[in-house]
Amino acid sequence: MAGALSITLHGRAELVNSIVLAVFRRDIPKNAADAALADVSADIEDGRLLMADLPWRHAFEQATELSRLHTPVFGTRTLDVLHVASARVMGMRSFVTYDERQSALAKAVGLRVICP
Repeated sequence: MAGALSITLHGRAELVNSIVLAVFRRDIPKNAADAALADVSADIEDGRLLMADLPWRHAFEQATELSRLHTPVFGTRTLDVLHVASARVMGMRSFVTYDERQSALAKAVGLRVICP
């Protein structure tokens, strides 16, 4: 589907966890989380989110190298580095994030960052 946003299994797990974590933190009520989770599932089923496969070994190797080169500068966390590495392995040109350190890393490796 044109305009679909690619997401890895790792990205989906992070998205789901952030929604249910918001319930734990009492940022949103459970019914809002249930609706958001249903929306994520619908976005996948309807093709707005495209579940992307990638060679995980290559993604972890890329993440290791990005960590070595960039974490001393940006202070990025391992899972955030893995997201950026995954985007690179998939050949993405753009990267969506709300995280400042992850954004800095993505820009440093040549990705166009989108902060909705």
